[in-house]
Amino acid sequence: MHANDWDAPSIRPLEFNRLNKFGQRRARPETQDAIDGVAVEALVERFGSPLFVTSEDRLRSNVRRLRQAFVSRGVDPIHGWSYKTNYNAAVCSVLHQEGSWAEVVSRFEYEKARRLGVPGERILFNGPHKPRAILERALAEGAHLHVDHFDELATIEDIARCRGVPAAVALRLNFDTSFTETWSRFGFNLESGQAREAIARVEASPHLTLMGLHSHIGTFILDPRAYAAQVKTLCDLMQEVEADGQTRLAYLDIGGGLPSRNALQGTYLPPEQAVPDLEDYAEAICTAFLAGTAYRLDQGEERPRLILESGRAVVDDAQVLIASVVGRKELPDGNPAVILDAGVNLLFTAFWYNHQVRLASPPRGEPRATALYGPLCMNIDVVRRSVQLPPLALGDRLVISPVGAYNTTQWLQFIEYRPAVVMVHGDQEVSVIRRAEDLDTLCAHEHLPDRLRCNWSDEPGLIGAVTGAQHDPAQLYPIEPIGLRAVS
Repeated sequence: MHANDWDAPSIRPLEFNRLNKFGQRRARPETQDAIDGVAVEALVERFGSPLFVTSEDRLRSNVRRLRQAFVSRGVDPIHGWSYKTNYNAAVCSVLHQEGSWAEVVSRFEYEKARRLGVPGERILFNGPHKPRAILERALAEGAHLHVDHFDELATIEDIARCRGVPAAVALRLNFDTSFTETWSRFGFNLESGQAREAIARVEASPHLTLMGLHSHIGTFILDPRAYAAQVKTLCDLMQEVEADGQTRLAYLDIGGGLPSRNALQGTYLPPEQAVPDLEDYAEAICTAFLAGTAYRLDQGEERPRLILESGRAVVDDAQVLIASVVGRKELPDGNPAVILDAGVNLLFTAFWYNHQVRLASPPRGEPRATALYGPLCMNIDVVRRSVQLPPLALGDRLVISPVGAYNTTQWLQFIEYRPAVVMVHGDQEVSVIRRAEDLDTLCAHEHLPDRLRCNWSDEPGLIGAVTGAQHDPAQLYPIEPIGLRAVS
């Protein structure tokens, strides 16, 4: 090496707003100081932090857009609201007001839909576990049963035989679309012949009537062609089943799985580029559905109804989580980290999404790669492993979104109390739609037998023994003080 080949070392400041392989970096993080016109600070002052905030306007707008995307393409669908996505009563009721049915997958969800006033004939009952008692009720109330396995089919047939009334059923199917991984654990497989066997059993039974076919090809589907393949397969099978001239199906249910504009971990592109528009999915589905059911029109009959069970695409961006900074630290690599009052106990989807994080107040200083940790005494409690944020102070609010899907249904009662959930209405009024938990809430279902109660002594240094038949309540045990012992 020649002396003139050497450059003296230098320190250069990190320059933001420069192009890199991820595109243009924003010089400043986004801020959001209000939700539907209601200030974040006002919400926290009134309802506490952390806090889930739901937008009624966004919820209504989303489901209307979903329906219009299909109606404008010649298909008037039935939307079954997926209760497991977010079964808060207020959320469900808003969607039922908009005309959505209830799609449920358990006894609990079925009973909740009925308590909310949903008629049985507007409930789609899916899921692999339907105890006999709830099947009996659902049949009596006219619910649409989507059969998952042969044992369930046998139970329904026996109930119908005992009632003396044939049971109308739909069969859940699974098959390969070539675009998504097959969810083979649910329903009857088509390729193996199981689906046709189930159809044959229904057609051979005097106690059963086949009313529909149901399929759910997965979750967060990013390729509309998967739905086109699914619909074509269902339509082809329907035409095959109806070739006997007697069977006529009332509907085809294509399930859910439509994505939201959330950022899947491991996805290179941002959600604005990775997730197709809702209208792209509607175009693929409607084109396949209209083509696959055209034979009905040729026979002078109406098409079957198309049913959607979309949840995430309807509710995810209609809810945010407000969290507050409760601690700060510097990591061994020199990067900052903050502790929030909300973690994976509330934000279960943080395990697979990189949720968007916005400041609720103007930024102070330049952004740095910052780790966001939750309040749990668990190493897995990570909201974001790295996100560009400016220096944060204690009490700063962060608005995390979208979080409306699968968080307030899968959240954990673990270590911390679960917070309130509120809804902002169109007139900027705010309603509590789920109260925050407290100690009474958590202890309401517990029972402490008298024999296990402790008698704590008031005398310093002594503790009362545990009461109970095998214990002497009068016995006292000395307590060793904590601290250094004097050496004699």
